[in-house]
Amino acid sequence: MSPSVRPIYLKLRDQIAMGIIDGTYPEGSLLPSVRAFAAAQGANPLTVAKAYQQFQLDGLVEVLRGVGMVVVAGAAARLRALERTAFLEQEWPAIQARIDLLGIRPTELWTDQSLTS
Repeated sequence: MSPSVRPIYLKLRDQIAMGIIDGTYPEGSLLPSVRAFAAAQGANPLTVAKAYQQFQLDGLVEVLRGVGMVVVAGAAARLRALERTAFLEQEWPAIQARIDLLGIRPTELWTDQSLTS
């Protein structure tokens, strides 16, 4: 699915997932409240709740009543593996096709040459 046509809740989910992977939301920490995250993103709280619910269904966060949603142990590693697989299966083929179309050599990808030529 093209990034521009992805539903907003999935875009928000991706932001949160990257935050868990990069340590912005480390394991054992609370995610921002639905209302706070919605306000920060200019999104509807119901849309954010839908994104958060997916993390709960996937077992990546747990709800502590009266406290909020906590990132569970192992969530970053699980998300990294899921995101890696999704990238290799869904995004990389299009990138590889574009590289082939443009005739970019592998050595150009790993040097500063590709930036200056």
